[in-house]
Amino acid sequence: MHDETVDRTTDGSGRLSELTFDEVRKLNPAAKHRLWSKFQGEKVPTLREAVVESMRHNLIIYFDVKGHASQAVDALKQVYLEFPRLYNSSVVCSFMPDVVYKMRQADGNVVTALTYRPWQLSHFGDGTPRFGSSWQLRLYMLLDVALDWSLHSFLWRLCGVSAFLIQKNFVSQDYVRYWASKGIQVVAWTVNTFAEKSYYERVLECSYITDSLVEDCEPHY
Repeated sequence: MHDETVDRTTDGSGRLSELTFDEVRKLNPAAKHRLWSKFQGEKVPTLREAVVESMRHNLIIYFDVKGHASQAVDALKQVYLEFPRLYNSSVVCSFMPDVVYKMRQADGNVVTALTYRPWQLSHFGDGTPRFGSSWQLRLYMLLDVALDWSLHSFLWRLCGVSAFLIQKNFVSQDYVRYWASKGIQVVAWTVNTFAEKSYYERVLECSYITDSLVEDCEPHY
């Protein structure tokens, strides 16, 4: 699951942390998908089921970890032990440096990446402030500055990453060259229009994450 709640991606409602696995399993994850009619009877997969299905189609997997670093690392470590081919076909990534650091400590052969969006602590993806209080907003903007400096100066090396996943609006030729000089690949997210894809492929020569390979989609922050 991507969100903290199941409202956006299923026919259910409520916080994911308050639902049991059996309750989640009863939800329809295709209910609000634009191709819902082609995927009747789908179930929310377990981690293992998702991995098996992805490998069946020879897909590259991004294990996007949202939190609970120790639990996530333990689960992923077992998956890599069971499916060694994942070492060459997957990336463990997270906004949280501790997740990436612990993953590398648990298994140094796993490819890892840091995910980043400038001003992520103080603002939502669409640019609106996270806080109504001006002093609280300023505090988190200062934390954002500190995080930006830390990520670009030493955290990337400490975490041993191979890639930097960054929100598309902040990618430039200079930025791609900056990371390339350090042996780090830039991956932009989420690139959803043909014009954007052409720009990233031909001008920036940069990899990207998209919601569809065959059509334009709504902007995704």
